[in-house]
Amino acid sequence: TQERDVVESHRLGRRERQIVEAVYRVGEASVADVRRALPDPPSYSAVRATLNLLASKNLLSRRHEGKRFLYRPVTPKTTMRRSALRELVRNFFSGRPVEAVAALLDGGAGRLDPEDIECIKKRIENAEARS
Repeated sequence: TQERDVVESHRLGRRERQIVEAVYRVGEASVADVRRALPDPPSYSAVRATLNLLASKNLLSRRHEGKRFLYRPVTPKTTMRRSALRELVRNFFSGRPVEAVAALLDGGAGRLDPEDIECIKKRIENAEARS
């Protein structure tokens, strides 16, 4: 799809990914907001430069408010999640979604409570019905 092409055409480095994730968490963020949302943040000018780079890649939009710019995501969070998950499965699970699901179910990503397991069962049933 077009959304997939936009997101996947931009391979993000670790710091770029952290900054994009911070903007998604905040919703709309100034450079200072992003710095506060990052563990061990780089300098103000480094964050500003990265935000501008991400805007030039059309991953973030920016608007002027007073003396500062505010940045917000261009792509819906669900689209970015799908893209990030595809990358994760491709890089760490040899492109096999079943291996990623198995890692989730065996507790490797944290404990699943009974409600989570029930939700997963329903999604599997829905996927089977669509097949």
